[in-house]
Amino acid sequence: MFRKLLKVIRRYPKTSLLVSLTILLFYWVSLPRPLFKASFSPVLEDRDGVLLGARIAADGQWRFPMGDSLPEKYIESVILFEDRRFFYHPGIDPVSLVRALWQNIRSQRIVSGGSTISMQVIRMARGNRPRTVGQKILEIIMATRLELGYSKQAILNHYAAQAPFGGNVVGLEAATWRYYGKNPQLLSWAEAATLAVLPNSPGLIHPGRNRTLLLAKRNRLLDKLYQYEKMDSLTWSLAKEEPLPAERYALPNLAPHLLDQVRTTSKFEAIAPQNHRFRSTLAVDLQKKAAAVLKHHQKILSYNEINNLAALVVEVKTGAVLAYVGNVIGAGEEHHEQVDVISAPRSTGSILKPFLYASMLDDGVILPNSIVPDVPVQLNGYRPENFHKKYDGVISARRALIRSLNVPFVNLLQEYGLEKFHFRLQQLDFTSVGKPPSYYGLPLILGGAECTLWETTNAYAGMARTLRYFYERDGMYSAKDFLSGHILQNWESGRKEFPLLKEPPVMSASAIWYTFEAMRSVERPSQEGDWKRFRSSQNIAWKTGTSFGFRDGWAVGVTPDFAVGIWAGNADGEGRPGLIGIKTAGPVLFDLFNMLPSSGWFEPPFDEMIEVPVCQESGYRALKICPVDTTWIPRSGLRSDPCPYHQLIHTDQSGTHQVSIDCEPSESIKTEAWFVLPPLESFYYQSTQPQYRNPPPYRSDCLSGSMGNVASMQLIYPKYPTKIYVPKDLDGEWSRTVFSVAHVDPETLIYWHIDNQFIGKTETFHNMELNPSPGKHILVLVDEKGQRLEQAFEIIHKKTPTSGEANQM
Repeated sequence: MFRKLLKVIRRYPKTSLLVSLTILLFYWVSLPRPLFKASFSPVLEDRDGVLLGARIAADGQWRFPMGDSLPEKYIESVILFEDRRFFYHPGIDPVSLVRALWQNIRSQRIVSGGSTISMQVIRMARGNRPRTVGQKILEIIMATRLELGYSKQAILNHYAAQAPFGGNVVGLEAATWRYYGKNPQLLSWAEAATLAVLPNSPGLIHPGRNRTLLLAKRNRLLDKLYQYEKMDSLTWSLAKEEPLPAERYALPNLAPHLLDQVRTTSKFEAIAPQNHRFRSTLAVDLQKKAAAVLKHHQKILSYNEINNLAALVVEVKTGAVLAYVGNVIGAGEEHHEQVDVISAPRSTGSILKPFLYASMLDDGVILPNSIVPDVPVQLNGYRPENFHKKYDGVISARRALIRSLNVPFVNLLQEYGLEKFHFRLQQLDFTSVGKPPSYYGLPLILGGAECTLWETTNAYAGMARTLRYFYERDGMYSAKDFLSGHILQNWESGRKEFPLLKEPPVMSASAIWYTFEAMRSVERPSQEGDWKRFRSSQNIAWKTGTSFGFRDGWAVGVTPDFAVGIWAGNADGEGRPGLIGIKTAGPVLFDLFNMLPSSGWFEPPFDEMIEVPVCQESGYRALKICPVDTTWIPRSGLRSDPCPYHQLIHTDQSGTHQVSIDCEPSESIKTEAWFVLPPLESFYYQSTQPQYRNPPPYRSDCLSGSMGNVASMQLIYPKYPTKIYVPKDLDGEWSRTVFSVAHVDPETLIYWHIDNQFIGKTETFHNMELNPSPGKHILVLVDEKGQRLEQAFEIIHKKTPTSGEANQM
């Protein structure tokens, strides 16, 4: 026959060559590409490869992505059981084939296939087609091709990843976790032997399926392993005593919200091909501890029907996320435990105030202790209030941040500029604050916008990173500092490098340092009404926030090494009394910091600071007439305005009255510097600072001309021309409106007039309840010294809705 074939080849050489090339081409392309098309379970691992969680594959199987290595015990077991000459044959084992053929003939049925591991990989890759002679021949041919294209280790890895292990469990890694609840590298000899024999009869793993057969097969393999000196006698005897797995284990579920995010978000597709295995930056021990802390606090808060908590821990140095607890697992589906709060936009409360303070320092608008008005104010119909309903008249910007006062920060935002601050938030990567500045208005600083815990924590981490590296970079900056943190290990490698800059791309280290110094000294009002300072065992710059309606509680803290963000509330947005950041999120923040290594504190960036004279009383750059403190300020503060509150006043020799050269000889006039606040600020300032003295009044014979035009009164309400909407009370009567005014001398008499009609007079407490008719009016106030103040306003009666209208509201 061989001679006939040679004759045909000689007679038809071209045809024979073509046929040979066709056969060779078929042989070369015979392998499926890719080898396996099955879907895989998305798998999330920590930074060291520890399993954090997985999801079932699209076809309903637990099938983990193929790993790079296999445990040695499993390799020894499966080779000895399935294919002893695996590392020496070219894909087929003639000895095994002949033995299988003899066994099948003798038994008159198929009892052995003689398949090598390579042939089994081909069979699984082709969908486990029926066992026929033709299919066996194809498997033999393709197995040799497989050996040419893949290493022995890769073939073994494919086998371990695709072998059936009973039910919907496919692959060694999934089987190890489902049956033993551990990493494959931790398998014992008995466990490895069980998993080596199981694919031969995967149904035996189920209880009630004659598991004694599985036990016997395992023990026979253990006997062989002992005979081949793979283990000592003690290990062998102990291994045979180990029971088979009794029940299936639940897979770890340590970061479910992060796993769902990375497997469903398109930006992660390039990081883990086909969305299968994700190596995160999380530290499994910290993740477990953080989840336990949140669960403990959630149990306490749930008594007040506050059911959800979230936490994020970021490493400042690298931007790597170390812990990601998107919600408390166990809160219940009815409380939306599946919602990832870290990525959900929520009302910010006061959490943005430090960014405004730092921005104004960076731009030289204020100095750290510049005073700012803290009085009742109404701006374009918006009337902010401090949380504790009290006012200081004026307060330093630093103290306003320490106490998280609302009114001073609304005034600061108005001074700084809404558009500028909105742009600064974009630089800080607050992408959730995406609407135009006019949409938010001044309430932006008090929770009028929404942002995510992810954005907030990373923004504070960026500030800490800028300050931490200031001296390491010789006073240079990197735009990379404020890029969002990363949660996958190879995410950072995809980022471009940024050159170092001489000027800060977002904000200066000195502005950040003064902001963090203020944040180290948080104060909140106690139940007794005084201010209580909160202390920690660590140096932490931290800030809390509470949204309108008590719907969101925030707490964010930073050290040179870590940034931690906490959110507390209800995922469905329900508000609860007592849902205040410092009481709900604050304790969680400190519990998490107590689990982290202690950090030192940031070095002051003296290269960006300068020592200058500053007014003791106003905190502004000092005038020559100011009492002076010499202090360090950001170098940008040299652009700030000088003190606007100190002025020279002229008094008589007794110092009890102000005078001028029109009413007093020049040689009898005393000139002195005086700290002068506007009447409204003065009124409230005196309530907390009784040592403050208003300038002396003008002597009666010195009130002519410009002297009489000095403002001594200021309206509290209505401060500006405004429309006042008056509702009906429950008794059906129209509500009364409270008008209020401040005077530099509270004991003076003020006479009230509306539309040229005398209404009454007040002394000491200058408030009056009035009920003007609907329409436009003029309020006129005159004090006993003839000082006059006018204000226009309009009264509008609110229409009482009908029942149908009420249902529409």
